[in-house]
Formats: sequence, C-alpha cells, structure tokens
Amino acid sequence: MNSPAKYLPRFLCAGALIIALAVMVNFVVDPLQLFRPARLFAAMYSQDSRMQDAGLIRSQQFDTVFMGTSLAIHYRQSDIDRHLGVRSLKLALSGSNSKEQKFVLEAALERHPRRILWQMDDWIFRDAPDVDADIYVPVDLYRRNARGIAGYLFSGSMARESLWIALRSIPPLQSLVARLTTGVIFKFPVANVDDINALHPRFDVAGFYNAKSTLAAFRRITDPVRSRYLAQGYDYDAMIRHFERDAVGLIEKNPDVQFDIYFPPYSILQFVAMRDASPPTLKIAYDFSAYAAPRLLHFPNVRLYDFREAKEITHDLGNYADVIHHSPAIDLKVLSMLAEGKYRLDRPSPTASLDRLKAQVEAYRVEELR
Repeated sequence: MNSPAKYLPRFLCAGALIIALAVMVNFVVDPLQLFRPARLFAAMYSQDSRMQDAGLIRSQQFDTVFMGTSLAIHYRQSDIDRHLGVRSLKLALSGSNSKEQKFVLEAALERHPRRILWQMDDWIFRDAPDVDADIYVPVDLYRRNARGIAGYLFSGSMARESLWIALRSIPPLQSLVARLTTGVIFKFPVANVDDINALHPRFDVAGFYNAKSTLAAFRRITDPVRSRYLAQGYDYDAMIRHFERDAVGLIEKNPDVQFDIYFPPYSILQFVAMRDASPPTLKIAYDFSAYAAPRLLHFPNVRLYDFREAKEITHDLGNYADVIHHSPAIDLKVLSMLAEGKYRLDRPSPTASLDRLKAQVEAYRVEELR
C-alpha cells in the first residue's frame, strides 16, 4: 500500500498523542488552579480578571469578597486584610456591569464567605448582554461544567501557558523565564496573588494622578462634541430593573452574608460635568441614588457608605487620573474610612448624603479652575 492513505493512521495517532499530552500537562500544571491550589509548580496568575477569577474562587482561602469595577481593580488584598481584619479575595472587574458582578459573586458565594465588600455605582446597572452572550466572560469555567472543563483541558493556548509555568519552576530557568514573561505573550505573568492588577511599585503615580489630567478629562467630556457620552447607559427604568435583579436579588438570597456597599469617591467634576453638559443625566443619577439607598438599607445585613460627599477627597483634583478614577492613596483612604465607619448612612435618613452631594455640586464653580 503506497497511497498516502497508509499514513493516515500514523497521523491520527500522532494527533491524538499531542492532544493527550496537552490535556495531561494542563491537568497537572492547572494554570488557573481550577482543580487544586498550586503545589507541584509555583502559582502564577493572570491580569485577565474575568478568566482569573474563576480559578481564584476555587484555589484561594477567603472569608471576604471584594467586588467592583476599574475603581477597585488596583486595591491590594493585603491592604484590605490589614485595614478590615479579614481574609479577602479581590474579584473586581474593569468596566463590569451588574450582570457580570452578580454572576461572579454567585460563584464566590458557593464558598460561603461571611462578607461581601462591594464598590457599587449607578453605571454598573446599565443595559448589558447576558453573561452567556458576553464573549469576555468564560461562564463555563465558573460553572465547572463539562464544556468548561473540556475547553480548559483541550486548550492549546493553555498548554503553552502550562509549559511556561512548568519551565519557570525549574530553578536554573527561573530567572530567564521570569524576564521573558511580560504578560504580552503569556497570560500568567504574576507570581503573587496580591499583585494582580495592582500598580507596580515603579509606576509613576504622580505623573498619572494629578489635577492637570483631571481637568483635561473634564474639558474632554464636557466638550459639546463628546458630551453626549455622559448619558450613555443612563436609562432610569433599566437601571432600577437591573438593580433589583442583580443587587437586591443577591442580597435577599444571602441573608447570612454581611454586605458592605460603598459609593466610590468620584471627583466632584464628574457631577459638575453632568450638571453643565447633561442635566438630564445628572437627574437620573440623583433619582437612582434616591431609590437605591433606602432600598439597600431596608436589609439588616447591609451597611451602606457614600464617599461621594467626602469633600476632602473629591474636591482635591490631584487625587484623580480623570474625573472618576482615584489614586492608590485614596484606595487606602477608602479602606480606612470603611474601618472607621465614616460616611456610613443612617437607616432613618438614607438620602441625607445625597442631599449634601447635591449642595456641593450646585455650589461648585468651574470658572475658578480656569
């Protein structure tokens, strides 16, 4: 038999062997630590939170979950633990909406944490596709169903990561492989779980967070050409619907879990931008807060903090990179205020902080900055 067909069995056998090797190395190394915490090889972590969180939920020991958006992504778990006396797991997702956050929190709640620390704002309750239609959320990895496990084990790209992690665990190669692991080619460049999405010690904080950047962002979003973007996602009825389903629904289902929810300290310019360039958006933001705060405080297992009125932070434009993203120093300040119970809302007067914020926004004069 001289036809090419005689080589087909060999080809199929070779292919099957390669696939089997890939499955084996993925199972043994387990880059995401879906099956077990890292023991045979040094743990490595990805900056891709939507993927990495599926493994963190399974591999880490924690009693507190920290959820939020890009405003929470740079926090260090060690800082949370030190300030609040907990053992935390950061699951914050940049640009996330309430559907994503609820989905990830539900997976984490299967490990029975006693506390959820939740950075919440109105924008996360915007309209968004279901998580099953969200290409950035590997839902089957969180569900640990057959499709998720099979996709993980049979993944060629994951096998490449596995081999890289295995090589990094060989002492003579550790230094060389670590220098080559920049995060550009390989998805698991972080050796310490505390460093996931935290700013590098050499990051130019002062060059990134300063009043010049904040004012530039304010001018950009209030420019008539761009100001319509301020209203994106602000549909009051949709926001209330998503809030009830994703936040209230989750709290109702977990009465034994303590929910510490805080509204982050946006710079005052975020609200002033709405005031000057998109008043209907500001009204929706206010109306949503007036609805959400009393609703959340209806539950005895919720403590609510409103840092939007923290004038000592929000009026210092040097604390920000734009009109909402604050510096790592404010991360620590927020944790300190949470520990002290500062800006915690009273149940009998849930909208008092909103009234004070409205007064601040109304009184603020942008002309003095020019």
